[in-house]
Amino acid sequence: QMTYNLTDLFWIGHVGSGAVAAVGTAGFFIWFSNALTFSTAIGSQVTVSQSLGLKDTEKAKQYSANAFKFSVIFSTFIAIIIYFAAPLLMKFFDLGIDETGFNVTEASIDYLRIISYGLPFFLTNFTYTGIFNGYGNPKVQFFINSSGLFLNMIFDPLLIHGIGFFPKLGVKGAALSTSFSQIVVFIIFSYFVSKRIRLFSLKQIFEKFDKLKIRAILKIGIPEAFRNSMFSVFAMILAKILAQWGPIPIAVQKIGSQIEALSWRTSSSVASALSTVVGQNFGANKYKRIKLGYLNALIIISGIGLLTSYLFIFQGMWISKLFFSRPEVIQASVIYLRILGYSQLFMCIEIVTGGAFNGLGRTIPPAIVSIVFTGSRIPFAIILASIDSLNEIGVWWSISGTSIIKGIVIIIWFYFYITKLKEKDTVV
Repeated sequence: QMTYNLTDLFWIGHVGSGAVAAVGTAGFFIWFSNALTFSTAIGSQVTVSQSLGLKDTEKAKQYSANAFKFSVIFSTFIAIIIYFAAPLLMKFFDLGIDETGFNVTEASIDYLRIISYGLPFFLTNFTYTGIFNGYGNPKVQFFINSSGLFLNMIFDPLLIHGIGFFPKLGVKGAALSTSFSQIVVFIIFSYFVSKRIRLFSLKQIFEKFDKLKIRAILKIGIPEAFRNSMFSVFAMILAKILAQWGPIPIAVQKIGSQIEALSWRTSSSVASALSTVVGQNFGANKYKRIKLGYLNALIIISGIGLLTSYLFIFQGMWISKLFFSRPEVIQASVIYLRILGYSQLFMCIEIVTGGAFNGLGRTIPPAIVSIVFTGSRIPFAIILASIDSLNEIGVWWSISGTSIIKGIVIIIWFYFYITKLKEKDTVV
C-alpha cells in the first residue's frame, strides 16, 4: 500500500503542486472512508485469529463471511455519499485556483467522484486483507495486493501523462488507474476465497446475517475505526489550517505523509502480523509467547524507526527532489521531513503496541491514546502557527511532538496491562 500511494504521487508530483494538493485533499475523505471500514477489517482479523486459537475453524469461517457481507453493503453506502457530496466536501478546503492557473478544487472533485466508483471494491479489499491475516496467511493477500500495485504502476504514467495512444488525463487518470487496479484486486481476492483457499463459501454469503457474529466483530473493530476516522478528521483540520498559506504546504504534507509511510506502513504490517500472533496465542492461553512476540516486534520496528529518522533528517533533500521540481516546494519538504524525523521511532512504537492491544481484543486503549493526543495537535498547531517565525512550520512541530508523546504513553500502558494478564479472557 505504501508503494501504491507513492507511485500515484510520484507521477502526480510532476504535474504540479496544485495537482498534488487536489489529490491530497480528496485523499483525506478516502482516508476517512477507509478508517470507517476498519470496523470489519480489524474486527474480522481478531475474531478469526482467536477462533483459530480455540481450534474452531467453522466459527472462523462464519466470522469471515459476515464481515465480508457487512463490508460490501457499508462500503457501497459510503461510496454513494461521497459521489454526490464531493462538491460540498471540497468546499471545506476552498483551495480555488493556484498561482499557475490550475483549478485545484475542480480537480479534487473530479478525482473524488471517479474514485467513488471503485471505492466499494477498495474498501472491501481491506476487509479481505484482515480476514487473510486472521487466518495467518499474509503471503496470499500480499501477492494479491501487489498485483494491484503492478497494474497501478503501469497505468499511472500512461493515463496521467498520456503516453502512446492513451489520453492525457492528469488527476482524472490517477483516479481511473487506482479504481481499475482495486477492482482487479477484488476479483482476485474473490477467486481465491471461493475457489482456492475457501475461507468461506458462496452459500454463507447469501445466508442471513448472524447478529451475534456481527456484534462481536463491531465490538472489537469500532474503537479502531473511530480512532482512525478521528485521525483523518484531525488531519483535515490541520490541512485547513495550512490552506491559509496556499496549496504548497498541503502538497508538502501529502507527499511527506506518504514518504513517511516508509515507517508507518511497515510498522502497520508488523502490527498486523503481531495482532494475529497475539490473537491466536491469546485464544490458546499462551501468554509467554505473546510477550516474546511483542518484544521481537519492538526490536524490528525500532530498527525501522531509526533508519527512517536518519533518512528524513539527513537525506531529506534528495528524497524531496524525487517528487518536486520547484525549489521553494523542495525546501518546504526538506523542513517537514527533518521535523518528522525526530518522532519516527515513537510513532513506530505506538503503531506496533496498538497492534498488540488489538490482538488481545482490547482496542479501546490505543483508541484513547490516539484520539486524545492526535486531537491535541489542533490547539498546538494554532498556537505555534500564530508565531510569525514559524507559520506552517508550527503545524509540523505539533504533529511530531504529539507523536513522541503517544509512543511513550501507549508503551507504558501496555506494560502495566501485560504484566497483570494472568487469566484467559477471550472475546469470541
